[in-house]
Amino acid sequence: MANSEAHPRPPEWTIVDFIHRGHWWTNHGILLLNICLILPLLTSAVNGLDSSLVNGLQILPDWQEYFHYPTGKLLGLVNCAQNIGGLIGLPLTPFASDNLGRRLALIMGSIIMLGGVALQFSSTTIQMFIAARVLIGFGLTFCLNAAPLLLIELCYPTQRGKITSLYNTTWYFGSIIAAWVCFATFKQREGSMWTWRIPTLVQAAAPILQVCLVWFIPESPRYLVSKGYEGQAARVLTKYHANGGSEHDALVVFELAQIRHAIRMEQAINKSTSYLSLFATQGNRKRMKIIIAIAIFSQWSGNGLVSYYINLVLDGVGFTSTETKAAINGGLQIFNLLVGFSSAMLIDLVGRRSLFIVSNSGMLLAFGLWTVTEALFNALHETAAAKATIPLIFLYYLFYDIAYTPMLVAYTLEILPYKIRAKGFAVMNFTVYVTTIFNQFANPIAIERLGWWYYIVYCGLLIIELVFVVSFIVETRGRTLEETAALFDGEQPQQDLAITGGEAATMNMTTGRGNVMSQRSVQVTIAREVHTTVSTHSRVESKSSRSSDVYQLYSLKGNASPD
Repeated sequence: MANSEAHPRPPEWTIVDFIHRGHWWTNHGILLLNICLILPLLTSAVNGLDSSLVNGLQILPDWQEYFHYPTGKLLGLVNCAQNIGGLIGLPLTPFASDNLGRRLALIMGSIIMLGGVALQFSSTTIQMFIAARVLIGFGLTFCLNAAPLLLIELCYPTQRGKITSLYNTTWYFGSIIAAWVCFATFKQREGSMWTWRIPTLVQAAAPILQVCLVWFIPESPRYLVSKGYEGQAARVLTKYHANGGSEHDALVVFELAQIRHAIRMEQAINKSTSYLSLFATQGNRKRMKIIIAIAIFSQWSGNGLVSYYINLVLDGVGFTSTETKAAINGGLQIFNLLVGFSSAMLIDLVGRRSLFIVSNSGMLLAFGLWTVTEALFNALHETAAAKATIPLIFLYYLFYDIAYTPMLVAYTLEILPYKIRAKGFAVMNFTVYVTTIFNQFANPIAIERLGWWYYIVYCGLLIIELVFVVSFIVETRGRTLEETAALFDGEQPQQDLAITGGEAATMNMTTGRGNVMSQRSVQVTIAREVHTTVSTHSRVESKSSRSSDVYQLYSLKGNASPD
C-alpha cells in the first residue's frame, strides 16, 4: 500500500488526448498522408470498373454481335470469370501481404492485371475474352488484399473510420466510369468494335498509376513493427501522425506502444498463424461469424440482380431501349457513390451498429415493394408498375449503400487483430467471390425460369439478415485500431492496451520533450507488457503482480536519460 501511495498510478490517457485539434489540412503530415492514401483507395475503383464492365458491355449491340450473343451458361461464365481468377489467387494473397509487405503485394497484383487488360483488349473469341477476365481477377485479388490493409494501418486515428469506409465506396467511382464510358462509346462509335475495346483499355489506367507511384507512399507501420523494423515504423508515424514532426510526440509514443504491445502479445500467444487460427479461439470465432455473415449479406440481399444483370431486370419491366438502359445504369452508379460517400461521413457520428440496422430494415421494405411492382407488371401488364420499379431500385440501393457499401471492408478489417488481419480479410473476400459466382450463375437461370417469383427468395433472406444484424453486430466506434481488434477477446486485453498507450505517453510527457526513455527501458517495458498479458490470458495473474507491474512500469521514468 505504501508503494502505491509513493508511486501513484499515472492517469489513464486515451488517444483523444493527443490528436491534432485543428483542421486536418492545416497539419502538413496528415495532409501529405491523405494525398498518399488516394493511391490505395484507387484499388476499389479498379474493382468497380472491372466488375461492372461486362454489365455495361452486355448493353452494347456491337459487343453482343462480335461475340455472337452469349447466353445462359456461357454468359454466366463471362460474368464470373473475373471472380474465378480471384478465387485462384486468393489463398496466396495473405502470404504476399504479410511476407512481402503491403506495397510490394499491391505492385505485383497491378502488373498481373496489366497483362490481363492487354489480353482482353486484343480478344478475338469469347474464350480469349474469358481467359483475360480470369487473369485480371487473379491480379486484382492481390491488390484487393494489400490496399485496404495499407490504408487502415496508415490512416490518422481519428480519420480511420471515414477513410476506410470510403475505400469500398469508391467501387462505384469505377462503376460510374465503366457505365458512362460504355455509354459514350456507344454514342460516338456505334457500329464499330471500338465501342467495347475502348472501355477495356480504360482498365489499364489505375494499375499503371499504382505501379509508378506506390514507391512514394509509406509502408504500414504495423507491418514494419511485426518484422522488427521499429525504427522505421516510428519514422513513418512521426512524419505522418506527429503534430510538429517530433519523434517524442505523445501521439506517436501512444500509437507505437499499443502497436508493439498488441503484436507481441499475439506472437506470444500464437507462435505461428494459419487459416485455422481464425477459428482457434472464442474471440476469433465471434469475429469470423460476423465477417462471413456480412460478406454473404453483401451479395445475397438482392443487389446482385442489378449489379450483374441490369439488362435482364430492365427487360423484365419493359425497358428495352439500349440508350435508356445505359442511362439508368449510369445514373444508378452516381447515386450509389453519393449515398455511400455520405454514409461514410456518418460512420463515427451514428455508429456502425445503427447503420447496419437501418440498412437492413430499409432494404427489406424497398425490396418487398420492388417485388410487388415486378409481380403487377408481369401478371397484369400494368405500365404504372413498371415505372414504379425504377425509383424502387434506387430506394433499395439507398438503404444498401448506408451500411454494406462503406462498412463491408472497414468493419471487417478493424475487428481483426494484426496477425490474422490479412487471412481474415482473405476469407471475407473468398466468401464474397463464392456468393457472387453463385449469383452470376443462378440469377439469369432463375429469372428465366421463375420470373418475379424469384424475388420472394431474396425477401426471405433479407428477413434472416435483419435478425442477425440486430443480434450480433457489435459497436466499435471511438477506439484505436488495436483496441477495436481486442474488443472480442474480453475486457482485460482492452484495458491492457489502453493502459499501455496511456502510460507510455504519460511518461513521455512527464520526462519532458528533451528527455526520452532509453532503448533498454523500452525493451523492459515491452517484456513486462507481454508477460502481464499472457498471464492474464492464462488466468494465472494475481492482483498483487498486476500492481507490481504497474509500479515497475511507472518507475521506468527514473531510467530516462537526456539525449
